[in-house]
Amino acid sequence: MNLRNVAIIAHVDHGKTTLVDKLLQQSGTFRENQKVTDRAMDSNDLERERGITILAKAASVQWKDTRVNIVDTPGHADFGGEVERILNMVDGALVLVDAAEGPLPQTKFVVSKALKVGLKPIVVINKVDRPDARPTEVINEVFDLFAALDASEEQLDFPILYGSAKQGWMAETPEGPKDKGMEPLFDLILRHVAPPTVEEGPFRMIGTILEANPYLGRIITGRISSGTLKPNQQVKVLNAEGKLVETGRITKILAFRGLERTPLDEAEAGDIVAIAGLTKGTVADTFCDPSVEVPLPAQPIDPPTVSMSFIVNNSPLAGTEGDKVTSRMIRDRLLREAEGNVALRVVEASDKDAMEVSGRGELQLAILIETMRREGFELSVSRPRVVFQKDEATGATMEPIEEVVIDVDEEHSGVVVQKMSERKAELIEMKPSGGNRLRLVFYAPTRGLIGYQGELLTDTRGTAIMNRLFHGYAPYKGEIQGRRNGVLISNDQGEAVAYAMFKLEDRGPMMIEPGWKVYKGMIVGEHTRDNDLEINVLKGKQLTNIRTTSKDEAVRLTPPIRMTLEKALAYIEDDELVEVTPKSIRLRKKHLDPNERKRAEKSKEAVA
Repeated sequence: MNLRNVAIIAHVDHGKTTLVDKLLQQSGTFRENQKVTDRAMDSNDLERERGITILAKAASVQWKDTRVNIVDTPGHADFGGEVERILNMVDGALVLVDAAEGPLPQTKFVVSKALKVGLKPIVVINKVDRPDARPTEVINEVFDLFAALDASEEQLDFPILYGSAKQGWMAETPEGPKDKGMEPLFDLILRHVAPPTVEEGPFRMIGTILEANPYLGRIITGRISSGTLKPNQQVKVLNAEGKLVETGRITKILAFRGLERTPLDEAEAGDIVAIAGLTKGTVADTFCDPSVEVPLPAQPIDPPTVSMSFIVNNSPLAGTEGDKVTSRMIRDRLLREAEGNVALRVVEASDKDAMEVSGRGELQLAILIETMRREGFELSVSRPRVVFQKDEATGATMEPIEEVVIDVDEEHSGVVVQKMSERKAELIEMKPSGGNRLRLVFYAPTRGLIGYQGELLTDTRGTAIMNRLFHGYAPYKGEIQGRRNGVLISNDQGEAVAYAMFKLEDRGPMMIEPGWKVYKGMIVGEHTRDNDLEINVLKGKQLTNIRTTSKDEAVRLTPPIRMTLEKALAYIEDDELVEVTPKSIRLRKKHLDPNERKRAEKSKEAVA
């Protein structure tokens, strides 16, 4: 059967998963009366809640007499590791660009990877039904982007389609015709994307996606480069250096048919399949016939830029809300995660109760923590820190720099430029992006961007959109000022009392509600000044049996600051931790005892 393997790549929220929905529907994958949820490819709970794709997934449709394997990829830069691997197993890419926003940082990142691998992209201008759509200018921007990324003559001669994935149509002009649905896109894929190149020789396949299945065990998805594969066949696994990882038998071969997987009796070269039966083989390993000695080349993955400590929860409330609390359970879970996610790095810290986890950004690490807390884990996590490198030639410290693109209303541009320059960012470009909005491009140190998202939304009344992408390493930029306010710390353990909180309101906004459990060293609010203050939120009203004529003032508390996981990670300082349990997110000092805190502060000053 004729085959085509295509990846859909784009910036976050440009409509990749919606486009896959329409391709599945219009190819006859679903029955006429079948009820299908929106964004069918986003199968994970977190993906559904947040409306973003986190894991790359494959599906397959049949159009005329050709089977098209489609891979949906994430759009966030934090999950770029997923996209880098996927490009190895496809022969073409649909580059989806929003007709109003144009190409954004993640588009640039993924397109540069796709061009390096030699793919010839198809450009799809999506959302032309938007009132602020500007398809012609966006096409010029896409062409400039391809040229800037050193695309070859063939790659620059890319075909273009316009349409709206939501309305379910594609056409060669922005005006339509709209009655052909997705047919023009399917036909273009068949014409423009080359069939998979099949190499000579015995069975070889590079692992691209790893997942665990309760019935079949480890499942590895990849594209077969050469040869054929049958169930029960003996295979071996080689790592990138060519060392033997394991040998074993394939128990099941699954092929994608629509969203479902169906078992196959034989898989041929060029097809994307999932195999089960091996226990150690992982992503970027070569799965091959026992006679093969040389592994397939795997694409190098960009290094992680942000790291965090995952520490055993040792607060007085430890073990009251979660059932997975020991260091061994946390360690095993993180090592299992690192196997399937190549952009994560997990190392044991010098302190035996902690693990150092490095990734691409705070969002990637926050998603991992959120997944773990839903599985019943309790842990404490430190503030995200950037991963520094040493320049071998000069010995200077190098830090990660990100390219930051901020779309903002003109009236708020001044405050954004000021705040970014305080964070040691350089303004590279400022240009209008239509509708009284400006697009500002900065090169900023990753350190300065930790915790800036919330401040940006406050400064611009929620109208700014920030996108960031790893740019490279540059010499250390110097000190960047952190949080300006101190915190309010509980000085005792018990349940918070409304009367006490009411009396303390002038000290600063609270982060807890009456009746919540607090403990010594837990952060209960934000101080109005720049120093930390210990307070007593447990103090009740002194009751006597003397009646008074003055009525008690009704206790009306200001609503507390609600701390989500991302907000908490961005808020804390180096001497603070976030305690994460399945039911709560609490902020605390690293040292709960005030005397230990003073000692740590003094030793820090002595070192400085």
